[in-house]
This record gives sequence, C-alpha cells and structure tokens, in this order.
Amino acid sequence: MAKIERKYMAHYIDAALPSVSKGSPNYVRLGKDLEEYSPELSANVEKKQNILGESSIMLTSYEKSGSVEPYYAEKDDPLFARLQGIVDECKILDDCNTTVVEVHLWEEADPEKGYPAVKDDAVIEVSSYGGDATGYQIPFNLHYSGKPVKGHFKVDTKTFTVDEEE
Repeated sequence: MAKIERKYMAHYIDAALPSVSKGSPNYVRLGKDLEEYSPELSANVEKKQNILGESSIMLTSYEKSGSVEPYYAEKDDPLFARLQGIVDECKILDDCNTTVVEVHLWEEADPEKGYPAVKDDAVIEVSSYGGDATGYQIPFNLHYSGKPVKGHFKVDTKTFTVDEEE
C-alpha cells in the first residue's frame, strides 16, 4: 500500500470578512510557507476503577486546534486582510469565527460534487504579529468547534456542499 503524500490533505480556511461577505465564504488554502500543519486532537479521557479492581476508560470528547506558524503576510491575500483586521481592531467573539474545510485530495473526485471533505466551524486566534527580517508575520491558531460535517469540496470553485443523509 502506497503512503499518501502530505500535499493531498488540503486545509482551506474561510478568509471572508464577516461584515463584507454576507455569508459567502472565500476559501484560501493553507500551506504556502508552512512546513507543517497538524491539528491536535486533545482527548478528554475519563478513567475509573471500581471496588472489584476493574478499570474502565471512556473517551468523551476531543478539543481540536491547529497552529499556523509561520504565516507570512501578502498584500493581495484575503486571509491577510482577515488577520490584519483582527489585529488592527482587536476583534473578538463572532468577528473571529470562520470555517475550515479539510479536503481529501487522495480520494477520487466526483465530477459534479468534487472531493470528499469535512467542514468545521472554528475560531481564529491571532497569537502575535511582526516577525523578523524575513517578512511580516501573523501566526495564528485555529480552534475547531468539534461539530464536523461531511460533504464534498470543488477545488476549482472553492465550494463546499454537505452530503445528504442516506
């Protein structure tokens, strides 16, 4: 069985400005200048032992988050505009909400629907800004809501459609 190259797990973030987009997403693929992006799954695990000496282990939830570092600002990049707005206006609450779509490019694309994908709501947390002489940087974290939705993503039009319940 062949290993899957990292480039085939694509991560898109909605960079649309909430006040401008009126609900229309503007998906930008993460990856330029990134050597690694690995969302972390922090599991909530409960361990109990009864009076018989038996143990039970229950995994009750995940808290998923990912760190995008470095992120080098580029003038015409919509994600830069979104992040700079958070920095300039110290945005909080709903102004930091977005969606992230993880696209399985290693799977076969449906000609009409696109590639299998999972979309989740997330919150953007800008961790710092500035950087060194290599360029202006705005590293940020994504905190996922934990309510993923399966669907398909068309790479050419950057649109996500939810799979219908069977």
